[in-house]
Amino acid sequence: MKQFFTSLQNIWEIDELRKRILYTLGLLFVYRVGSFVLLPGVVPSQLEAAAAGGGNDLLGLINVFTGGAFSKGAVFALGIMPYITASIIVQLLGFAIPYFKKLQTREGESGRKQLNQITRFLTIAITLVQGGAYLTYLDQQAQAIDPNLSSSLFYIAGLIILTGGTVFAMWLGEKITDKGIGNGVSLLITIGIIATLPTALIGEFSSRSNSGGLFLFAVELFALFGVVMLTVLLVQGIRKIPVQYVKRMVGRGTADITSSGAGDNIPVKVIAAGVMPIIFAQALMFVPSTIAQLGAGNGEQPGWLLNQLNDFTSPVYNVVYFILVVVFTYVYTALIVDPQQYSEFLKSRNGFIPGVKPGTPTADFIDSVTTRITLPGAMALGLIAILPAVAARFLGVDMSFAIFFGGTSLLIMVAVVLDTLQQIQSYLLMRRYDGLVKSGRVQGKAGALQQIGSTI
Repeated sequence: MKQFFTSLQNIWEIDELRKRILYTLGLLFVYRVGSFVLLPGVVPSQLEAAAAGGGNDLLGLINVFTGGAFSKGAVFALGIMPYITASIIVQLLGFAIPYFKKLQTREGESGRKQLNQITRFLTIAITLVQGGAYLTYLDQQAQAIDPNLSSSLFYIAGLIILTGGTVFAMWLGEKITDKGIGNGVSLLITIGIIATLPTALIGEFSSRSNSGGLFLFAVELFALFGVVMLTVLLVQGIRKIPVQYVKRMVGRGTADITSSGAGDNIPVKVIAAGVMPIIFAQALMFVPSTIAQLGAGNGEQPGWLLNQLNDFTSPVYNVVYFILVVVFTYVYTALIVDPQQYSEFLKSRNGFIPGVKPGTPTADFIDSVTTRITLPGAMALGLIAILPAVAARFLGVDMSFAIFFGGTSLLIMVAVVLDTLQQIQSYLLMRRYDGLVKSGRVQGKAGALQQIGSTI
């Protein structure tokens, strides 16, 4: 504990780091304030009544990511999610279209700027579509619109305000990344998720205390802590492939091109795909819900299988969900990890893997290692994805609290916190202070070999 307070004192003494942290906290505060500013014409009481009992569907998930702004009808109701969707689309286009791949890999800084501009314009287009759907939800399903307000005026003003809110949130994220600490867009999502935690925690405590189950509440907290620690280990887990470099003549002697550091091994991450497999699998699992809603609109009753796939806690839903996460983990890992690039990188640096011939054998070896290490990572990722449903169905945990036991929310929080800690750690070590942890093993993104397989 003494070392922790000493680290906080060291952080405060570094002028640049202190300014960056305060700047980040200030912009995050502005974002949270915008989550409570309502759209003109929205009736809060009717919207709260419509949102009561929700949280098990797509709308509940979006509400978690926006920190409750979605259910409040706020100007930040869509949050930063349209920008995330646009970023994913642009990234996937890089795998399929040569022009986007060239911008991602060969154009350098100019290519990155072009991709950013494309992403911004795509964000506006997606916001207009999602904003129209959200306003329709407020008007027709939630019936939370002031009846004295003109419908056309509400839609026009609402689209402008929602688009402005998303663009402003995007600007906040970029400013945090440039002048603050951590990845701004990721921090905006994380602060939205964390904002719902106190309410969920208090609700679960009240529920358990009323039923005399405070011991079970303590067990839940202990289990949550264990799941978070396991997720940290999973996110940090890597398989190091040793690398050696051919010595060269330097004057009258010899010197190794790289004597130590990140260049001595190729770090293959256990879950190189990150949170993307869960996002893709979740998107597919919303299809049955959409079909059921369309059928209900036509007066049709959904069948047993459709009901099971529409139930977040049903065994059928979670088995299918688990399989999809495992499959998408392999697919996305194959897309972002290119063994041939690793092989060419080693060849250009006169490096080789001991016992493996350069060229195609090196690429095949890296591919086999990646395939083997991805299996336990995919299985663990699948288990994390279904943990909220397990906690809600078999342990009786309230859904608003169970969502923190795994899934997208937990992975995003863990990854963002670790990345932010790594940046703070770098500042401390650069100024010759002790790091936040004694071992200094906060995994970052250093190392050229590791950057080859990095994602947006």
